[in-house]
Amino acid sequence: MTTTPFLAVERQGAVLTARLNSPETRNALTEPAQMHELEELCRSIRRDPAVKVMVLTGEGSAFCAGGNVKDMRDRGGIFAGSPFEVRESYRNTIQRIPLALYELDVPVIAAINGPAIGAGLDLACMCDIRIAADSALFAESFVKVGIVPGDGGAWLLPRIVGMPRASLMAFTGDTINAARALEWGLVAEVVPCEALAEHAQALAQRIAANPAHALRLTKRLLREGQHMRLDSLLELSAAYQALAHHTEDHLEAVNAMLQRRPAQFTGR
Repeated sequence: MTTTPFLAVERQGAVLTARLNSPETRNALTEPAQMHELEELCRSIRRDPAVKVMVLTGEGSAFCAGGNVKDMRDRGGIFAGSPFEVRESYRNTIQRIPLALYELDVPVIAAINGPAIGAGLDLACMCDIRIAADSALFAESFVKVGIVPGDGGAWLLPRIVGMPRASLMAFTGDTINAARALEWGLVAEVVPCEALAEHAQALAQRIAANPAHALRLTKRLLREGQHMRLDSLLELSAAYQALAHHTEDHLEAVNAMLQRRPAQFTGR
């Protein structure tokens, strides 16, 4: 049982960085407490208007190795109990993570520093932007251990790489490298491993330089647009635009542009 926090969290201005901090298990996701930490972090960010961007990465050589196969063998952690208990365990632990990240209004960057396997790949897919180290590896590997994507991967992966490639990954469980992930659109950028952290922070700061309200409203529009009709999305966009036009930061952005000076945003 984990006795120390699973997440190492730090702030740099408006950017919050969370590191999966269990390198001895390759940041495997198995214990309910780990899932609750991730869920509570998302809740705390939603309550904090000063946070504009979140970076999610892994400590050590892996991003996240997915479920702990030793716990699968021993039927421990979230895999313990009867079939009905396992079902409820999934619903109340790991399945809360995609919902929490989906409802999180600030942009989330996955800085994939190493293997993202099974639930680790799905965790990366829950983020808005994925950048990878050139040494990163990716696999939707559930079938390799005789189970199915239980955390939303069957919904997430096809929306990112398309159904044919998602089917290929899910049915074979095969691993792809960072170059193939970039070719398939699974990640937006690939950078040298030693430059990943700095690159992720620079990207986060570029995003965070924009007005907070506009960022959160834009992310919500992108999320809602995945399942809304165009006419419904246009209605929501008009409402959000009306809110944005009446923020102080909008006026500051316009004045700064006209006066050719850096904008000074206040989050109002």
